[in-house]
Amino acid sequence: MTNAPKASIVYLTNQYIQYKRHAWRRVPGSQERRENPIKILISNSSGKPIYEQICQQIKSQIMDGTLAAGDALPSMRALARDLHISVITVQRAYEDLTRDGFIETVSGKGSFVAAQNREFIREEQLRIAEELLQRAAEIGRAHGISLERLTGILALFYEEGD
Repeated sequence: MTNAPKASIVYLTNQYIQYKRHAWRRVPGSQERRENPIKILISNSSGKPIYEQICQQIKSQIMDGTLAAGDALPSMRALARDLHISVITVQRAYEDLTRDGFIETVSGKGSFVAAQNREFIREEQLRIAEELLQRAAEIGRAHGISLERLTGILALFYEEGD
């Protein structure tokens, strides 16, 4: 079995590129390797820069457990080549992910998902929830929806999840 990652590109439309790469990682205590897909969907018509789209999607896959600590990410050059974008764009995304503590880059070996601190992940999720609640509050104020009504709706949704 080879360590070389497999990659495929699927063109959905002129606006979107979907990138899938299978990273191999060793399962502790065994000789088997497990396949972990990395999926990136890029929109050229999005208001967000491509490096932000890459960052956000990799962060999401780390936080939801799709990518685990120690999983290899594609090299900057390979990802840039496969997505038909600049290496500088991928480098910016990887630098942001490193700065935020999501990945670690080992010189000569590549970039890997960093071991995550549960509190850090919780804080990141709280930040996302705060942004969504801010938006809900703005909509409520703009359309005359009372705080009590919004609070009741949030409580209903929260309790439905149990």
